[in-house]
Amino acid sequence: MVSRKLSLELPTLFSPQILTRRLRQKFQAPMFETSQADPKKVASIILGGGAGTRLFPLTSKRAKPAVPIGGCYRLIDVPMSNCINSGIKKIFILTQFNSFSLNRHLARTYNFGNGVNFGDGFVEVLAATQTPGEAGKKWFQGTADAVRQFMWVFEDAKTKDVQHVLILSGDHLYRADYMDFVQKHIDSNADITVSCLPMDDGRASDYGLMKIDGTGRIIQFAEKPKGSNLNAMQVDTSILGLSAQDARRYPYIASMGVYVFKTDVLLKLLTRSYPSCNDFGSEIIPSAVKEHNVQAYLFNDYWEDIGTIKSFFDANLALTEQPPKFEFYDPKTPFYTSPRFLPPTKVDKCKIVDAIISHGCFLRECSVRHSIVGVRSRLESGVELEDTMMMGADYYQTESEIASLLAEGKVPIGVGQNTKIMNCIIDKNAKIGKDVFISNSDAVQEAERPEEGFYIRSGITVVLKNATIKDGTII
Repeated sequence: MVSRKLSLELPTLFSPQILTRRLRQKFQAPMFETSQADPKKVASIILGGGAGTRLFPLTSKRAKPAVPIGGCYRLIDVPMSNCINSGIKKIFILTQFNSFSLNRHLARTYNFGNGVNFGDGFVEVLAATQTPGEAGKKWFQGTADAVRQFMWVFEDAKTKDVQHVLILSGDHLYRADYMDFVQKHIDSNADITVSCLPMDDGRASDYGLMKIDGTGRIIQFAEKPKGSNLNAMQVDTSILGLSAQDARRYPYIASMGVYVFKTDVLLKLLTRSYPSCNDFGSEIIPSAVKEHNVQAYLFNDYWEDIGTIKSFFDANLALTEQPPKFEFYDPKTPFYTSPRFLPPTKVDKCKIVDAIISHGCFLRECSVRHSIVGVRSRLESGVELEDTMMMGADYYQTESEIASLLAEGKVPIGVGQNTKIMNCIIDKNAKIGKDVFISNSDAVQEAERPEEGFYIRSGITVVLKNATIKDGTII
C-alpha cells in the first residue's frame, strides 16, 4: 500500500478531532463501497514467454519457465506457488516454445492426483495452436495476442464467475500475496492495476516506466525508453512512500509486468478497442491509460527479472548469501515443486561454505563455496566448485555403470576428480571429466563452442545440457 509521511505544523486552536476530519477530507478514498477481494472470483494467466533468446543456451531445449533455479525448483514454480498461497486456484498457463519439459513438470507437480490438490480449481496449459480463419494460422504475436487467441476459453462456463484476471510472467523471482494486489485494484475502482516498483538509473531502460498522479492513477506509460525519453520519465518517487534519500536513488517507477484487469475490460480491450495490438506492456497499457482508470500498486519487496544469463546467475548465487535477500523457504508461504522422493544428500569429508546442496547428491572430499548444487549431483574427490550454479541430473547412474564408463575412458554424469570450476552454470546431466579447469581466466565475454559443450555469456561459462567435457580440458 502507498504510505505518505505527513509533517504538519498546527496552530494550537486545532483540536485533534478537527485535524482528523481535515486529514480525512484531504486523503479521502472515492465515495463508493468496496468489497472484499474473493480469490474464487480471480483467474490468473501465466505467460510462458517467448523464445527466451537472452537466456540461451539454457532455453535451447526448454521453455523459459522450465529453467531450473535454486537447486530443485523451476521458474514456473514461483508464480504457481504465489497463486496457490494467495488462494487463487483458477490458473491458465500459455505456452509456445519448447514446452515439453514445462508440460511434464506441471503435470507431475500441479495435477489433481498426487501433486498439489486444487479442490474446485484447475490448472490448464494452453499451447499455441492453429485455429480456423486467417488469424488462426499465426503463432502468438505477443503477450496480449496470446491471451486474445484463447479468449473463448476465458468466456467458458467454469470461468463465468471470474471478475478479475491476473496476468503474470513465468520468469520472475519474488514472493507476493496477489490478493493484496487485487484488493487495491478493487478499492481504487480501477479498470487495470499495474504492479510497480522503484527503479534506479542503471536498469530503468529495461522496463516499462510510468508517471502517476497524487491518487496513484497512471497518467503516462513508456515501454523501455532510452536517452531523453528515459530522462523524461523521472518522477519524485517519495509519493510512493520512499524516503528522500531513496527517492533520489530510485527516480523511476517501473512496471513488473504483472497486471490485474476487470474481466470485461480485458475482453473489450483485446477484441474491440485494440484488436491489432499484440503486447500488453508496449501497446495495450499505454493506450488504455488515456481512457481507463489504470492504477499503480507499489510492490516494495525483493523482485528480480530472470531474463538474461547474468541476472539468472546472480539471482541464483544470491540465494547462498547470509542473510539472503530472497529464500524459497517460508513456513507460511512455501514454494512448491515436483515431488521427487530422493534420498538425503551424502557428504563425505567436504568443505562447504555459503552453499545450497539439493536432495540426492553424493559429495566426496570436495570443496563447495558460494555455489548451488542441484538434485542428484555427484562431485568426486578433489573437486573445487566456486561461484557456480550446478543444475544437477534427471537420473542416477549406478556404481557399476560409472565404473564401466571410467574403465572405457568415458565420462559419467557429474564432476570428476580434481576438477576446478569457477564462475560457471552447469546445465542438467553434464558429464565433466577429471582434471578439468573451468575459470574463463582470459575474461572472454562472449563465445560459442557448442561442439565442445559450452558457451560463454556475459563472462559466465555455460556448460550445455547433456554435454561431455573431456578429461584435462581447460576453458
